[in-house]
Amino acid sequence: MGISAVLNIAASGLQANTRRLAATANNVANAATPGYNRLETSLISQPYGGVSASVSPSNSTTFDDASNVDLGSELIDMKTAEIGYKANAAVFETGADLWDVLMSIKKD
Repeated sequence: MGISAVLNIAASGLQANTRRLAATANNVANAATPGYNRLETSLISQPYGGVSASVSPSNSTTFDDASNVDLGSELIDMKTAEIGYKANAAVFETGADLWDVLMSIKKD
């Protein structure tokens, strides 16, 4: 696996966690909306590395007079997305640093 593959995998993780956080923010914003059906995010591994995010309405019961958003669950989803984002950002930064080292070696 090359450095560019590592950068692409980390970038896909950043995008997936951004999408997950956007869905969570949408759920929190609509928590008081009657009849709102929360969005769920599924992370899907790609065959050659990386991950993608799929967002769809939940299968849980919705109510006419309230939403099915649990703010505690949304907080956990938010923290999980934050941790995933930070981990992928660290991998991306390390890959970029390695790329810089290789470029400096090539110049010499």
